[in-house]
Amino acid sequence: MTAAAEAGKAVSRIPRVQRRKVPRRSQAGERKYSVSRREEYEQKTEELLEPIVTELGFELVDVEYVKEGGTWYLRAYIDKPGGIAVDDCEAVSRRFSDVLDEKDYIEDSYVFEVSSPGLGRPLKKEKDFARSIGEEVEIRTYRAIDRQKEFVGILKSYDENTVTIAYEDDTEQTFERADIALIRLALDF
Repeated sequence: MTAAAEAGKAVSRIPRVQRRKVPRRSQAGERKYSVSRREEYEQKTEELLEPIVTELGFELVDVEYVKEGGTWYLRAYIDKPGGIAVDDCEAVSRRFSDVLDEKDYIEDSYVFEVSSPGLGRPLKKEKDFARSIGEEVEIRTYRAIDRQKEFVGILKSYDENTVTIAYEDDTEQTFERADIALIRLALDF
């Protein structure tokens, strides 16, 4: 069983080989990309992929361009009520593959994946937070607050700078977004 299957995700993968100008290499031989290059690829992908995903009746949850084990991955996470199946991922992947070939905006070789966000998906965008009001969330902070880095409570409110949760005893705690390493729906098994 793959790691994606174990995490409750549906995944479709298509290796993409680009033969274009090779990026600069550092003295250690690693390719160097600025955060802005990565963000540029993610934004361009989101812009081109959103109409396809919407037309097929899905929601584009997130796009990421990451390097893992020496390989670059362009990942698109999609969702719909009732969840995503492998066939859904494959449909999006096939439709977007032609767009990737036509636009050719990523300079290196990479693997394009379309996946469901899985059960423990992080809250990243405004719509994620809005959809999760009243739901139980898990917050992990970069540094300890009152000797603790993990907090679980009901998401009460949020804005661009803060997130507030309520505990079972009806007390509330507000966190600065800059202090939050991860916030996601809590998993209850």
